[in-house]
Amino acid sequence: MGLRLADRWIWDFWLAQDGADHHLFFLQAPRSLGDPELRHWHVSIGHAVSTDLREWELLPDVLAPSPEPAWDDYTTWTGSVLRHDGRWWMFYTGTSHREGGKVQRVGLATSDDLVTWHRYGQSPLIESDPTWYEQLDLAAWPELAWRDPWVLQDPQTGRFHAFVTARARSGDPAVRGVIGHATSSDLLDWQVGPPVTAPGVFGHLEIPQVVWAGGRWQLLFATPPAPAAVVAQRPAAGIPGTHLLSADKLLGPYEWETHQLVDGDPAGTRYGGRLVRTAAGWQLLTWLHHTEDGGFVGELADPVPWPPTGATAATAPPGAPAS
Repeated sequence: MGLRLADRWIWDFWLAQDGADHHLFFLQAPRSLGDPELRHWHVSIGHAVSTDLREWELLPDVLAPSPEPAWDDYTTWTGSVLRHDGRWWMFYTGTSHREGGKVQRVGLATSDDLVTWHRYGQSPLIESDPTWYEQLDLAAWPELAWRDPWVLQDPQTGRFHAFVTARARSGDPAVRGVIGHATSSDLLDWQVGPPVTAPGVFGHLEIPQVVWAGGRWQLLFATPPAPAAVVAQRPAAGIPGTHLLSADKLLGPYEWETHQLVDGDPAGTRYGGRLVRTAAGWQLLTWLHHTEDGGFVGELADPVPWPPTGATAATAPPGAPAS
């Protein structure tokens, strides 16, 4: 059945599991805007719940931009949720009107029940560090990329890690995309470190997700096609959609030799895939981006098993378990 809202577009999403319930948090904007490109600047975070990833019950909206002036008074974009110390923690992306929405930062909201959320403090918690990452340079890129935080706890050390869409501070501007990294002992005080991927393939690696599957760490991300010169060397980089790198250790390095296309096609019909562990095995959720003729869709697709039926070692993530 997927999830389609008659009055709103849906796009990037993330999930949290509470018992048998899968809580879906998603970006949404009114279809009445007409132009889907305007959705990024008229955005709020919606919420739905399901037990099977197919039939969804809508719940109250979660967050919308703060009243001005605030660091997140323009947009509240993609994030992630984890449970720690008896409560739920949502890290999300914000931008401000003061900077024209061009500078991205990461902040926090918390909840006791996954339904009612409260912002933490008046400031972001994780910001880009010029030691490793490109700052706002409109000649190189239209924004300071520091968004889509995926936060998890290292099961061995107990430390928390945030994986973030970012860009390297130097190199060809067309292919500076990296996955940035920060670490914390308490989810409040963060230290930004070097990226866990090398630049040189994509302009940006969006909506990262890091999961342990089949004895390896799998780093998923979504991206438009790479430049033609890259595609000539790496054909899979020419397909928009969800891609994957893998590593033996949580912090990688995630080498490009492990690059695989998880889900995509030349028309870009699906985007932003997330792996979800269920009783039946891994499921891949994506949102519907374009029709084959290029029209915008903006709704959640039904899940599909991962690896797909009949997958070979060339198309399945290294070490991924059977569904």
